[in-house]
Amino acid sequence: MQKILIVDDDRQMLALHRMRLADTYEIIETMEPEEALGLALEHKPAAILLDLMMPKFSGFELCQSLHSLSYTSLIPIFVITGESAVKYKEHCEGLGAKAYFEKPVDYKELKLRLAVELRTKQPERRTHVRVRMRIILKLRGLDSQGKKIDISAATENASAGGFLCNCQASLSKDAVVEVFLTGAPERRVGRARMVRIEFPGTAWQRCAFEFTETTSDWILRPN
Repeated sequence: MQKILIVDDDRQMLALHRMRLADTYEIIETMEPEEALGLALEHKPAAILLDLMMPKFSGFELCQSLHSLSYTSLIPIFVITGESAVKYKEHCEGLGAKAYFEKPVDYKELKLRLAVELRTKQPERRTHVRVRMRIILKLRGLDSQGKKIDISAATENASAGGFLCNCQASLSKDAVVEVFLTGAPERRVGRARMVRIEFPGTAWQRCAFEFTETTSDWILRPN
């Protein structure tokens, strides 16, 4: 039975969703939007039902966060709210929501949309197998202001085609850096383009890089 994560601060709505959907899906639920990301990472639900209007952390912010992170970006999000579709539907779709349902919910239609989405959903396919290996790199290039950068970065998520690392430099999307393995002597292993940034502007900022060129010194080679 596939898992569905439901995020709603209304206890009665949670109970109603559970009653109408539990015959088809395993229900994971929370009234605290701050817990939703952790639950999504822990349970890897097939879909997320999300209320828009919640205190402290709005459904808009949560929808955007879930859609922007690589770990949760492929999970379809279904917005369920008392707000008019005319008012927010387009905005929610822009944040990554797959569908928008107004309350009272048409559960027959919701089940149909869930079934169609989950039946056609394709699993993530990586071009290269990723390995958990701590590698210390040196990145050289230009930041978003055109200034030279020469920084160390550690990755524990690497493949023949790229790597994900903590990177505090301010880089523009598609920025290109020269990549080196630290050590004596230092070895150039290629050139990489930044394709994604996670948690921008925070102490946890991470950048995903995709190699456009590698040398034989890069420790992971294509099969």
